[in-house]
Amino acid sequence: MAERLSPLEIMTKLISFPTVSRDTNLPLIDWVEGYLDAHGIESHRWPDPDQPHKAALFAHVGPWEEGAVVLSGHTDVVPVDGQPWDSDPFTVVERDGKYFGRGTCDMKGFDALAIWALVEAKYRDPKRPLQLALSFDEEVGCTGAPPMIEAMQPVLPKGSAVIVGEPSMMKAVTGHKGGQGFWVDVWGFEVHSSIMHTGVNAIMEAAKIIAWSNEVNETERAKEPTPVAAMFEPPWTTLHTGVIEGGTAANITAKHCQFDIGYRAVPDADKDAWTAMVRDKIREVEEGMQAIHPEARIEVHQRFGVPGLKPEENGEAEGLVRKITGDNASHVVSYGTEAGQFQEAGYSAVVCGPGDIAQAHQPNEFITVEQFNAGHAFMERLLDRLSE
Repeated sequence: MAERLSPLEIMTKLISFPTVSRDTNLPLIDWVEGYLDAHGIESHRWPDPDQPHKAALFAHVGPWEEGAVVLSGHTDVVPVDGQPWDSDPFTVVERDGKYFGRGTCDMKGFDALAIWALVEAKYRDPKRPLQLALSFDEEVGCTGAPPMIEAMQPVLPKGSAVIVGEPSMMKAVTGHKGGQGFWVDVWGFEVHSSIMHTGVNAIMEAAKIIAWSNEVNETERAKEPTPVAAMFEPPWTTLHTGVIEGGTAANITAKHCQFDIGYRAVPDADKDAWTAMVRDKIREVEEGMQAIHPEARIEVHQRFGVPGLKPEENGEAEGLVRKITGDNASHVVSYGTEAGQFQEAGYSAVVCGPGDIAQAHQPNEFITVEQFNAGHAFMERLLDRLSE
């Protein structure tokens, strides 16, 4: 009989694969596929046709029928470049009641617990099925989950309750913001800065869009929040730019400037209207540039689009998690997850996983032993419910 690894042993193995989003996740997928196969569990991988070095994986245990509980996590992690780690980021180290390692919190700790639960379910013959879904490229905009969700449905019986295990301190998170992100290339026209009125400065034109986003943020801040928006901090939709670069010299109008712009929307916001508003402003600035020189232009590339997670009325996933955890408080978060994408595809979804989001992406990332054990206890109780 194949060896059944503990959750900690599985997490240690998963952490050892440096699945930074820019790199491959196939060695991890290969290992999970082999481990499940050793226990008689057939898994299915979805290879990304545009990125042959990446794949998603999903599997089903229990009665071959609809209504499964789906345990969903992502396999990619953020980079460790330039971060001051006290130990090897890709080796789990225990000290001071904590497990350190890149992904321990976000979110290979949950992935390990989900893999452990799936194998345990195989040996316990549950009355209700359990499914595992492991995606990629969550950290670069949740781009890997939608094709995975689409690929799952014709292959596996459709699940009815999805638990996305992002770190929530094992609380039931029923809502989060969504949004869109864009990469903007502004192409101006170079002249000497002494005659800047005859040229188009790409940096200064980009600044118009960024200054406008600040004005929009102040307008949104001043509005009375809707009941849904009031659940969030901050209780409004925000526009943000985090990266900008361009120009060649102080005395030349910049030929090129590139920057990112994106919004995080409360779940009841009209995302189409927000996207149109951003694109309309960019178009307005571009028209002003082209009035000076017709070669000037702005190119917009969508980086990601993540739907919000809306609190469900009598949501099945929420109800299941609350019964297991005893948590009846209301919890929402301002970051995005793959839960909104599952919800868009017709699944009931909730976010619940071990660890504190404050530790995610940090140097010396960790999950406390207590939280990891709480996640293990959650999976034990979930298995009990599947057998009822």
